Formats: sequence, structure tokens, C-alpha cells
Amino acid sequence: MKIANKNFYWRIALPCVLLSVAALSLAPFAGSHARPGSGPAIAMRAASAAASGLLAADKGKFHISANGQPVGTEEFEIRPNGDHWIAQGTTDLKSAQGPATRVTSRLSLQSDGTPLSYNWSTEGAKKASADISFQGNVATIVLRVEGAKPFTQQFTFTSPQVVILDNNAYHQYEILARLYDREKKGTQTFSVLVPQEVTPGSVTVESLGESSSGSAKFEELRVRTADLEVDLYLDSNRRLMRLVAPASNAEVVRE
Repeated sequence: MKIANKNFYWRIALPCVLLSVAALSLAPFAGSHARPGSGPAIAMRAASAAASGLLAADKGKFHISANGQPVGTEEFEIRPNGDHWIAQGTTDLKSAQGPATRVTSRLSLQSDGTPLSYNWSTEGAKKASADISFQGNVATIVLRVEGAKPFTQQFTFTSPQVVILDNNAYHQYEILARLYDREKKGTQTFSVLVPQEVTPGSVTVESLGESSSGSAKFEELRVRTADLEVDLYLDSNRRLMRLVAPASNAEVVRE
């Protein structure tokens, strides 16, 4: 399913919309300069996040479903690695209409959430991969698709702090949730890069307060673009326990 507005094309990708050469060729490249978000606001948020100890180690497995039917799983880990952090995951998707697909990702980032490098790859009907390097507020993407020449694209943001939200890498929403400034509250805007779509954009995050499921209590955050909403449910340690996209009847639940 797609989340889109006039300058942002974003998928929470399920088997029916897997990455393909055709999709890549039709992706709406906005040019080499993309400037979503507010530079001063993002810089202030980064400083606040660094001071509060933004990231925390986590490891787990998500079960992915669409229309009530299981479609895949994701195993992930977020951990410190020397003076920076690693967030990595492997997602296995299955579809009645096509071959199984595996998506792997590895994000290296600073303790305040600023990305340093990112790599992803897919294996299925087609193979594709990309390496992304971040230098200041510039992201350089080298994309490789089976049967095509490598493609390079560069984006310039207003701040080095860019949130990675890639297709089928749901653990990355936990990083987004940790970037949300709970002292400031309200609706907050984040610059985003969707690597498999080679597309920059922005999302807003808003706290909906506490919600309950039986005896369990969760913090609920709503991630929104102009066209779709995604709800995140976090435990008391701010670990992502559940992700729901109501309009698409898709759900990701921690094992």
C-alpha cells in the first residue's frame, strides 16, 4: 500500500506491491535537491534527543498480516557498535501470487538518530540493492537492479538528521518513535528518506496518549501524511509492540 502526497511517495510494502524494475523506473524523482522539514526545528530536536539518551538496544521479531492473513515476518536488532549504533533487519514475505521475497537492511547511525550509512537488498523475482552514504545534509544513493545499469541519485536536506523509513523495515518506526520529543508534545514533522523508493519527503508524528489492550497499556503515536495514517503502539520502554494501518487493514505485531 502507498502513502503519498504531492511530493512524497511512500509504501508500507506488502507482497502485492513488491519492488520491481518497473516501479523503480516510474518513481517520481524530484531532482537532486529535496528540502522537506524545518532545519532549526530538526536541529533542536536532535540536541534534545542526544541529551536524553535517544536510542536503546532492542531485538525481536514481528509478524506481518494483511486483511487478517499472515504475509511475513521481520527479525531485527538495534544495538550499539562502538561510537555509533546499528539497526538491522531481515523480512521474509510470502504471496500466493508470486515467489517469496526477502528484504535485508542495515542502518548505521549516531546516538542522536542521525544516519551515517544505509544498505538494503531484496531477493525474489528480481534482485536489487543499494548503498547510501550521508555526508552532512547530503545523501548519495547508488542503486543496483538486476538487469539494469547502476543508478546514482543525490538528495540535499535542510539538516543531517533524516529518518530512514524503508519498505518492509518496520523496526525503523521504533527509531522514529524515539525521535519524537515528548516534552514538546504536539504534532512534530520529520524529514524522511524511503531508500527503496529513492524518494525523500516528510511525515508528522502526534501523541495520542495512553491506550489499553486488556491489562496491557501502551503509548500510542500516530504517523501521518496527507493520505494515510499509521498508528504505533509502544510499551513503557518505548519498544514498538504493534503497528497498524487501519485504512489498509495491515498490522505488524511483535512476537
